Amino acid sequence: MMILFGIPACDSVKKARTWLDQRALAYQFHDYKKAGVPEDLLDRWLAELGWDAVINTRGTSWRALPQSERLAMDNAAARRAVLINPSLIKRPILVSDTQTWVGFEPDRWLREVK
Repeated sequence: MMILFGIPACDSVKKARTWLDQRALAYQFHDYKKAGVPEDLLDRWLAELGWDAVINTRGTSWRALPQSERLAMDNAAARRAVLINPSLIKRPILVSDTQTWVGFEPDRWLREVK
């Protein structure tokens, strides 16, 4: 079963949930603001995708970081930052047994998410 990571109030997460529901695709929702981010998955995302794919550099949480932290960001720094503030993660993240999708892209999901 797939797991959709995000926060319920996020518009992109709402759209992703509606998209999955309309296609009757089974998934579990993980609210990482309430439940945190599983460290093993965070490590996998950072290793496979890199910090710049996982971190939302357009959000207010990113802009709230000191410039020195933003400039020195790497996978290790991103890991530390996300464990303190999960709102730094791009939303949503959809995880299957074999693949990870970052962000809701309906056209891509239509081709790839089964």
